[in-house]
Amino acid sequence: MQNCLFCRIVNGEVPSVKVYEDDLVLAFLDLFPINFGHVLVIPKEHHTSAATIPEATAGRMFYVGARIGAALRHGLEADGFNFHLSDGTTAGQVVMHAHLHIVPRWADDGFHWNWRQLKYESEEKRIELCEKIKARFKFVRDDSELAANDAACDPEYHSPLANDDPSKHGG
Repeated sequence: MQNCLFCRIVNGEVPSVKVYEDDLVLAFLDLFPINFGHVLVIPKEHHTSAATIPEATAGRMFYVGARIGAALRHGLEADGFNFHLSDGTTAGQVVMHAHLHIVPRWADDGFHWNWRQLKYESEEKRIELCEKIKARFKFVRDDSELAANDAACDPEYHSPLANDDPSKHGG
């Protein structure tokens, strides 16, 4: 994808500080980290949504993320790490190329996700919601999902980060 910042990083058009690379994924330091050592793992193939990433690539992303998490614990003496993936602008996705954040965590880092915790109105409502999800769950992606990914790949899309000097972007 020509206007995708992460595709440009994959293609070597924009520099990054690489942590890991293989035939399926690329991992590099996030330019705007939550904590220092924050890494992004991306599929080399352009996907706007995690739902369209092939199983082997998605599995590799999470495996590499876990190995990077272990490296953060040992190399940076992090107390733990978070995985985070936003899918869609409403979920907070800024760069429209699927990516997994691996954020090193320390007990005193001061960062909080601010999760809210809702309570279901009733057990019946909880089961009803579960049934709606199960009715639409498909283990295998179909052509309509892949077409939606292709449609979301707007050739005119420009990342909000693209306004900056691309040579400064590490992720």
